Amino acid sequence: MNRYGWRTGVLELAMIAVALIVGFPLYVLINLSLRPTSDTSSPIIPTTSPTLDNFAAAWQEGDLGNALINSVLVTVVSVVLVLAVSAMAAYPLARATAAWSKGMFLLILLGLMLPFQLASLPLYQTMRDLGLLGSVGALVLFYVGLQVPFTTFLYVGFLRSLPPDFEDAALIDGSTPWQAFRYIVFPMLKPITVTALVLNAISIWNDFFTPLLYLSGSDQQTVPVALSGFVGQFVTDWNLIFAALVISIVPILAVYFALQRSIINGFAGGLKG
Repeated sequence: MNRYGWRTGVLELAMIAVALIVGFPLYVLINLSLRPTSDTSSPIIPTTSPTLDNFAAAWQEGDLGNALINSVLVTVVSVVLVLAVSAMAAYPLARATAAWSKGMFLLILLGLMLPFQLASLPLYQTMRDLGLLGSVGALVLFYVGLQVPFTTFLYVGFLRSLPPDFEDAALIDGSTPWQAFRYIVFPMLKPITVTALVLNAISIWNDFFTPLLYLSGSDQQTVPVALSGFVGQFVTDWNLIFAALVISIVPILAVYFALQRSIINGFAGGLKG
């Protein structure tokens, strides 16, 4: 029986069109990053003499090596702390039935309602008083405080959908609440943990305003701030910019391809939960 009909053909054409729309910016990005600076033809025209000189120039002129190290350090440390704090905070909030649990959860949710831009000046003064300006420690502290409310919200919603039977059995067998959380509950949180990991990592990696604010005046910078240095008021070398952009997305793509199956399963399980 031939199941290929006109509807399938239309669906395939639509998918091809969407793929072309999504892939076109990526084509322009790679095409310009490989194009010599002397070539001023249209970005759509394929490069006839590709070169890797743009990548070497972007790496040296933008100090991308130091910027990548700072971005990886800030992202990894911040995400680990956010996931650890949020998971441990969400467990009693989701399981406790006392009145304080609901009130504390609503208090944490206030962090989602108030834009951090309103507190930019007080936060900057606090970082200055703590002597953290110009260091990546200020970014880690900021991101942990900013992302914990949202991540806790995700964990609480997922935990409330899980039956407490397994952890109750562990407590009856003599486990402490910490042991029940560590060995029973937390492994079951893998789907939402992967989801929160991806969302937080992308948000922190791509952030521009916070590193610009807290690392201004120092020799430390993250990738988005380093990329902004290629854009001048009068002269802009787009070939170097696109080469630097390619370099900046390589770490995220490497992590995605390495954890592709876990990420997809995590999103699917997190949404289902």
